[in-house]
Amino acid sequence: MGKIIETQIIVIGAGLAGYTVASKCSLLGYKVIIVEKNKNFGGVCLNYGCIPSKYFIDIAKVLEKNKYLYEKNILLNKIKFNLSNINLLKKKIIKSISLDMIKNFKNKNILILYGKAKFINKNLIEIVGKKRKVIKFKFAIIATGSVTKKIHNIPKHNNIWYSDDALKFKFIPKKFLIIGIGVIGLEIANFYKIMGSSIDILDESDLFMPFLDKDISNYFYNLTKNKFNYLINYKILSISDDLYVTSVNKSNGILFKNYYDAILIAVGRRPNVNNLGLKKIKVKFNKYKGIYINENFSTNIPHIYAIGDVIGLPMLAHKAIYQGKILAGYLNGLCNINWKTIPNIIYCNPEIAYVGLNELEAKNLNINYCSVTVPWRFIGRSYLFDYKYGLTKLIFNRNNNKIIGGVILGFNSGELLGELSLAIEMGCNAEDLSLVIHSHPTFYESISIAVDMYFDAIN
Repeated sequence: MGKIIETQIIVIGAGLAGYTVASKCSLLGYKVIIVEKNKNFGGVCLNYGCIPSKYFIDIAKVLEKNKYLYEKNILLNKIKFNLSNINLLKKKIIKSISLDMIKNFKNKNILILYGKAKFINKNLIEIVGKKRKVIKFKFAIIATGSVTKKIHNIPKHNNIWYSDDALKFKFIPKKFLIIGIGVIGLEIANFYKIMGSSIDILDESDLFMPFLDKDISNYFYNLTKNKFNYLINYKILSISDDLYVTSVNKSNGILFKNYYDAILIAVGRRPNVNNLGLKKIKVKFNKYKGIYINENFSTNIPHIYAIGDVIGLPMLAHKAIYQGKILAGYLNGLCNINWKTIPNIIYCNPEIAYVGLNELEAKNLNINYCSVTVPWRFIGRSYLFDYKYGLTKLIFNRNNNKIIGGVILGFNSGELLGELSLAIEMGCNAEDLSLVIHSHPTFYESISIAVDMYFDAIN
């Protein structure tokens, strides 16, 4: 077996979950080893997800705003873009952040091992890289993230993409099919649309964005139905080698046929649990096909833990970071988890941000709730640059007036959501929110207006 390296904690995966828990554990005095199979740190979020996608989306917003100003004869020339330089800057940004992460580990005396990790038994892990190493550990933390879900019977083709491929932006397809109306599909669709693609978005579900209340999903649909061609409740029948796609409406049998220059498969992600030797040591799995954990992130093997996407839904970078902090605290004798305040943001245009309970969840929990919605046309700031197509919706528990959920749809809504997350976390009621002076003119003063509407509704 060769020489065995001993450590207190080994973390598998240097994405945001692994990075956070390793850093925190080191600060708490633990001897930590982190294992990463890729050259770049940061996992999916940095390399193929959050950072590159938001980089492209921010560029799209600038282009869209300039288009609006050009149409109003304020800008006299159309803005042109250089795709190859856009990609070049993306790579520089990713590399810079990755190097900062590596530097931080070295400053904390965390040992970095490059290679693929696999459990030999419940106390030993082998690392296969340039050289094979065996690690004996007190605690192991699995933070290997997620991988894209595949669709069966899809032909291999250079222009049939998954999210990793789409974010390389090799070219802008004239006709683009996106399979899956979820976060990934909508975010990528927005960028390619502003760059010039004509986009069809197909989904097998008979509901449009079922994770949102119907009033919100209907509002978003009506705002964007002229931007994208939505094919709801459609199933793919065939895709030819030249990307001729035949699909059928599952309700009425109507066929839809079209040629495409590129196709994106955006049907979600699954936990990355393969090739870790987990079945060998009899780690249990959950309904998401991720690693089963208890309330303290421990697997059925008490000294082996799992955090982040590898445990299943919701697959969110900020959830992974939060779990890393909590697990480090738990190993040091502290634990405090509040799942009700995990925020969700879809970075499309307009953005959709939500936190806490929606109406259906409140109804299922038999909560006596009241919801109020403020269209953004009621706030002056929204008329600048045509941002009036937005809304703020708050949900309150009528029995105690506490805020239990909220949705903000519109420009920069992801940043505006912070007040609602804090209010729910702290157990604020409507009276508390009404005492907050909201600046004018701003988008977040819509929260103040919504509170006033709630008082009107219950009195």
